[in-house]
Amino acid sequence: MRRIINSTYITLDGVIQNPQDWPDNGIPSDGASLTVQTDLLFSCDAVLMGRATYHGMAPAWMARSGDPMSDRFNSMAKYVVSTTLADPEWPNTTVLRGDPVAEVRRLKERPGKDIVQYGFGQLSYALLEHGLLDELRLWVHPLLLGSASPDDLLFRPASTAQFSLVDTRSLNTGIVILTYHAVDPG
Repeated sequence: MRRIINSTYITLDGVIQNPQDWPDNGIPSDGASLTVQTDLLFSCDAVLMGRATYHGMAPAWMARSGDPMSDRFNSMAKYVVSTTLADPEWPNTTVLRGDPVAEVRRLKERPGKDIVQYGFGQLSYALLEHGLLDELRLWVHPLLLGSASPDDLLFRPASTAQFSLVDTRSLNTGIVILTYHAVDPG
């Protein structure tokens, strides 16, 4: 069965929203973060997202081409869980309109490589609650934003989920990637 791998940027104070607006620490990347992201993307053959993530990612990636990551994003299958997205413009995008849990379960049962999910929102919590999220990669940024609304934070009231730390990687920019596998409660 295919696995779902969630990759989420997070600050030290738990903020996950709008990482494109976060200040950086001025340390130029040595390229390791791009390598990690590219390796993840190429180990998967589909992207799973909610409507809000779709609306953030589609215009950015559709405007790019000519590099391995952009070309991969634009050519691979994309699945959007939404009841309101009518006509997705991003090529190879399928809208999943039915019960999200049943739709994702069917996706996982299809043959293929793993599925990557970016961002953490309602869909991620539903996947957690139903044991469908297999791996969580938290990209911990060495930053305290100091203010956020409850919807901007990773923490939200949800079902209990337990994870086991399987990898830690420090980047030269101070970002630490923590990789966790879901622990089967049974």
